[in-house]
Amino acid sequence: MQLPIVTYPDKRLKQVSKPVELFDEALHTFLDDMYETMIASNGIGLAAIQVANPVQVLVINLPDEQGEQDKAQLLEIINPKIVLSDGKTFYQEGCLSVPGFYEDVERFETVTVSYQDRHGNEQVLEADGLLSVAVQHEMDHLAGKLFIEKLTYTRRKKFEKEYKRIQKEKKGS
Repeated sequence: MQLPIVTYPDKRLKQVSKPVELFDEALHTFLDDMYETMIASNGIGLAAIQVANPVQVLVINLPDEQGEQDKAQLLEIINPKIVLSDGKTFYQEGCLSVPGFYEDVERFETVTVSYQDRHGNEQVLEADGLLSVAVQHEMDHLAGKLFIEKLTYTRRKKFEKEYKRIQKEKKGS
């Protein structure tokens, strides 16, 4: 089932997500719904808070060389913690909760993340490139942060101005 995506400036996006303690059928259904919502929205990642559920859950499914998102490659990451990070990289990011806006954001080049899968089993993920960026972006959501908060003052002001203009245009049409 597709879930409605919470969009900026909704205050729910500022909530800090709570750890998952129960790895039950309700969680499995929620993970399936998150995946369906992410794919239907043409996303590569989605955090639970983006569908108004403040729990430490995120899903990521990067496209392959043909642009396809194979569900077999889906990552379901619960209660993640970055245990190692290295290097710096800039990547142009967008967000399903901030539709239509893209900006270069500085992130760690590589991260090692410990997390639990849908059954509560401990896992470790070593990520670089787009996967590293996506994991960090979605983990920021769990902490109540949006990628636009990582922008310089000037870029943030540009975003606010552009966002207000788009909202005004939407109201006018």
